Amino acid sequence: MKKTGKKLTALTLAAVTAASLAACGGGSGEAGAQAGGASSGGNSNSKLTVAIWDNGQKPGLDQIVKEFTEATGYQAEIQVITWEQYWTLLEAGASGGDMPDVFWMHSNEVQKYMANDILMDLTDKIAASEKLEMDKFPEDIKTMYQYDGKTYAVPKDIDTIALWYNKTMFDEAGIAYPDDSWTWDDFYDAAEKLTKEDGSQYGTAMNPSNEQDGWMNIIYSMGGHVLSEDKKSSGFDDPNTIKAMEFVDKLVKNVMPPTTVMAETGTDVLLGSGKIAMLTQGSWMVPAFKENEYIAANCDVAVLPKDAATGKRVSLYNGLGWAAAANTDNPEGAWALIEWFGTKDNQYKQAQLGVTMAAYEGVSDEWKNNTDKFNLQPYLDMLNGDLVFRPSTRATLTWWNMAVNDFKEAWNGNTTMADACAKAAADMNQCLAEEGQ
Repeated sequence: MKKTGKKLTALTLAAVTAASLAACGGGSGEAGAQAGGASSGGNSNSKLTVAIWDNGQKPGLDQIVKEFTEATGYQAEIQVITWEQYWTLLEAGASGGDMPDVFWMHSNEVQKYMANDILMDLTDKIAASEKLEMDKFPEDIKTMYQYDGKTYAVPKDIDTIALWYNKTMFDEAGIAYPDDSWTWDDFYDAAEKLTKEDGSQYGTAMNPSNEQDGWMNIIYSMGGHVLSEDKKSSGFDDPNTIKAMEFVDKLVKNVMPPTTVMAETGTDVLLGSGKIAMLTQGSWMVPAFKENEYIAANCDVAVLPKDAATGKRVSLYNGLGWAAAANTDNPEGAWALIEWFGTKDNQYKQAQLGVTMAAYEGVSDEWKNNTDKFNLQPYLDMLNGDLVFRPSTRATLTWWNMAVNDFKEAWNGNTTMADACAKAAADMNQCLAEEGQ
């Protein structure tokens, strides 16, 4: 880990720790774990420190790093840090403390880090690389890691959302498994039948913070939006958005566990403990789910439902990026590792090892074969369907945390969903206006 010389004045810890755990591998009780103390180096021969937040991805990445060391001689060590502590670590490093040499970047945070010169500028290195094929990465993900004409990260992965369902519960209820004919109305009807009056089982679960992996897909399927195309105004007050969120409100009130239960227990844990019959969830959770004995024995995957009126079956998508500290003591080694992760061969290996779907075009077909416990084809089907890039701006976390708090009021029954949408829109518009000043 290396000292940085500049302070990152735009970051605030309060906003960071309230971020959604589910957004693009944000982790969960099963996926995240605190690593031991980080080492620090003082010269170009020191061991590279690599920070990530998902324990499920570590085994495969360890293998890729091992081969990197064998090929280049650079030593590197991956450290897994919980989602909240990860950003605390980076903020502290950006303010003059220690930072990892190489680490993941997320759409929630990257604009602030790029704008404050905390990340290594990779522009010239990428241009000179004979190993990278940047035209094979999704344009949205590449653009997200660019600022003021410069590039600060190489895309790592791409994710989609699909529907997990408990086959045992469906069989017991005599309900046919979800398929590509399902609409959101079919989803609700099944969830209602799968919810037991004694509270032992519910149809589904979703928190206000489950945006990318939850209700945001419903919004876009039903013709609504969260952020305008010019990123200057909120879509929470759009009539179609309100309609979608009122559908979510019906789910919350009729087919989900009490909000206190969902707030205290991750939705992944509810699925893995046999408490819910269905869960919309991101592809980043597959490594954790295939290690869960209950999920492996009882669950499988289907595509998301479509909206009957629009005909759209929408998945939000996002992608992490590999970045490096601007003031790392080993810039050559850090760049060599980032370049290694971004090659076609290692993007393919990431998919093959089941780390997660890769950002490189076409290689994720192999990802679906990394386990025989589930049918992962629906995630790839969603990738080839109606995709919407996860909304983000320079200050995503500021307006996002405000919106989550607004929707909590509706989840808890303290206001109507329509009023919560109006409040979220007003808060978000004020934030976007300040951001644009």
